[in-house]
Order: sequence, then C-alpha cells, then structure tokens
Amino acid sequence: MRENNIIHSPVNKLLQALGENTKLEVNEWAKNASYHGLGNAFNKKWMADITPVALLRLSVKEAVNIIATLSESGIFYEEFPKYIETPNYGDKWGRLANYIEINDRAIATMDGGCTCKGILSCIKLLAAIPPSARSWANCVILSQVWQNIYGDAYSKGPFEENSVYGLRLNTSYSDNIIDYSIVDKISPEEQLKAFVDLAHFRGIKAGFRQVISADQMKVAYPDHEETFSWCNPEHVEIYINENVKLMNLGFECMFIDSAKHIGGYDCANYTGVGDLPEYPQMQYILNEIRSRSGKTDISFVGEKSSDDFERYRLMGLTAGTDFITGDDFYAVRQLSERLKYCRDYAPGVEVSNDNNEGGMTYEQRLNRINTALFAFYLASDKLPSFMQMNDLFPLRYDTSTHHLMMTNPSYSIDGTAESHWENLFAKDDGKYYNHRVGELFAHALSL
Repeated sequence: MRENNIIHSPVNKLLQALGENTKLEVNEWAKNASYHGLGNAFNKKWMADITPVALLRLSVKEAVNIIATLSESGIFYEEFPKYIETPNYGDKWGRLANYIEINDRAIATMDGGCTCKGILSCIKLLAAIPPSARSWANCVILSQVWQNIYGDAYSKGPFEENSVYGLRLNTSYSDNIIDYSIVDKISPEEQLKAFVDLAHFRGIKAGFRQVISADQMKVAYPDHEETFSWCNPEHVEIYINENVKLMNLGFECMFIDSAKHIGGYDCANYTGVGDLPEYPQMQYILNEIRSRSGKTDISFVGEKSSDDFERYRLMGLTAGTDFITGDDFYAVRQLSERLKYCRDYAPGVEVSNDNNEGGMTYEQRLNRINTALFAFYLASDKLPSFMQMNDLFPLRYDTSTHHLMMTNPSYSIDGTAESHWENLFAKDDGKYYNHRVGELFAHALSL
C-alpha cells in the first residue's frame, strides 16, 4: 500500500483485499519454463506443457507474480501498473482475432457444494493463454458473467441442469464468478476490471458471452422479476446498459449466442427458447452499445452468423462462427483469399464450439488449430478463429464443453477445490497435448 492508502490499480486493490501486499517478485518457474514465440516474437511468453491445476492451485499473488515475470517488454514491474491499455490492433481487430472461450464457472472454486471465485481462477489461468501475434489479437471470452437462473452458485450432479445460457439482468454479477467474501474491500466491478487489466498486460483482449433468447433471461427488480421481452422498451434499455457496463470495465468483445437467427432468420434450426430481437432492433442495440461506451473498437461476434455475410456485416457484427472448420487447410486458405478485401466482417474458422460434445481426437484438434493459425497467403488476410478451453487444455474423457455449459458438476474426490481442478482436465496426455498446442502458437506469434 502506498502513502495515504492510495491503491494504484484494481489488481493491487484485489491483492490487498486478499490479504497480500502489492510488492511483486520474479517467479523462477515461469522465468525458466515459459514458452516463447520464435524469431522476432521471442519476448512473447506463456506457460505451456502443463495441466491447468499447476496454475489454479496457486494463490492470486503467485499468479500475478508469474504474469509480471512474463512481461513482454522485459521490464519487471515490482508493483502492478495503475493504467493498462488494451493491445492496440486498431478498430477492426476482431476481424482477424483468435477467440478462446474459457468456462469460468467450470474452473471456479467448488467448496461444500458451492461454486465461487471464478474470476480469480481466470486470473490464474491467464499465464497459460498465448499472447497475441504481431498481426492479430488473441481474445479470451468468459462463458459467464451474470447470474444464471438455474441455480447460481451451486454445483449439482453431473446430469442436473444448471445452464449458463439462462441469465438474470439488472442485478449484480454471478456468485459463481465473483469473490463475494471480499466485496467490502473490492467491488464485483473492480474484480472484473482486475482480470481485464491482467489480460491486457498479457497482450490479450477480453470479451464475454451474451444470450438473446427472451425466455432465457430474467429482469430482476427489488420486489419481483420478469421474463425478458424484446417488446418491452425498459427491458431493452436494461439489456443495453448491462453490456455497456462491461465495456466500460475494459471488455471489448461481445459473443452473441444464436445470432444467426436474429430477425427470424433460419428459425427452423433455432434451438434457443423464446423470442429474438428483430434485425433493425439488433442494429440499434449494437450501435447503442458502441455509442454509450464511447468505444469504436468493440468486436461483436455472432454465433453461426456466417452464411449471409452481408446481412451480418450490416447488422454491425465483426465476425461469425461455424462457417468452416479447420479440417481442410486449403479450403480455409482459399476462403481467406476470397475475403481478403472484406475488412469489416468475416466468417470464422472453428476448432470447436460451445455445443461440442466430444469425440474429436487430439490430432484433429491440432490440425484445426494449425489451420486456424496458418491458413492464409498473407497474415493480414487471416480469418478469425474460435476455440474452447478444451482446445488448449483437454477435459477429462467423460465430459465435454457442452456438458459443462449445461451442468455444473464437481469432480473433486475429497471435497477440495484442488481435487476438482486436478480431475476436471486430462492429465499426462493433456499435458503433452498442451505442449503441442504451445509449439503451434510459438510459430504463429511472429506473423
């Protein structure tokens, strides 16, 4: 703490709220074992050849020490800086980015049947997310920020519904994510801001998943709650302002679930619950989020919004998922070439998505990542790509990305959080797979 009790950053405030001092120390493990980019990206560093428990079992202070040790500038900051700016890739950065979704609820602390402190786990895992390349950004997407309506803060059985696709607006953030034991010392917003600042320090953009299906949202009032309605102007206003609040905390990407079907498009394949916004209404909403936040560089990513490119570009989206997988390197490279003059919007290359129920081999995943990172003639023409936590850190054999989005089981065998983290992910084979992913990113970061 500095003179007159001035806290210099949300990160320092978080450390003090957790009973730590703010003086940082070099972490020798990170200094000696980190991976780095090749060639002129040598200073871009991250932790690989690991399973996530190696980081998740650490304290937040130890995690911040590692992040400071991996500083790309080569400067070791003995106290975390007060002002951190987002990596600057221009207003259209989202058109080229690699999006990596992290299920913050799944890696949260599970203690006595309760789930909490997911944002602290995300802070710990940041050191294992590869930094951005020279020509494009990597962006971490959080699966959950708001409270969910099926049992927020509770772990349940492995087949009991507890979906993150249903959320409650106009209230605070999820008990799964925030450390509410320290909110008298640091607010939920400041905890989220600390995560964003650490991501930016790592050279990584930050975003969040948002739903648009009306019956999957509730609006909370002091004495009651209502099912969301796109025909209710007050609900729409709340929806806009909730997203603006996150943008004002430093988030810069909004991943929009079921975006393909906005305006009633292709609803024969719509699997959400409830009405969707009309096309001009969504144009208005996205424009208002940009306008009210004052940010011109927000990336709006639409799930499966990729078969009518012009429709989604004019809606205000930056990228769309699920147009082409990474299985065919040459098909992706030709698509990149065909769309190289489309600088506002492009469909993306999928490694896997939130609906993935497993079944892909490690080799297929690695091939798709290779395609996502290298399938172009010029780096400036790269297509955006989409990955899940499972694509960097393989999950245990009997679960999947979609299973963990729909349920919230604990895999602890002794009731401790560390046991859950250890058993959530694949072990020796997952560690070796993570090493191979690290090799791919090492070659890509100089591009």
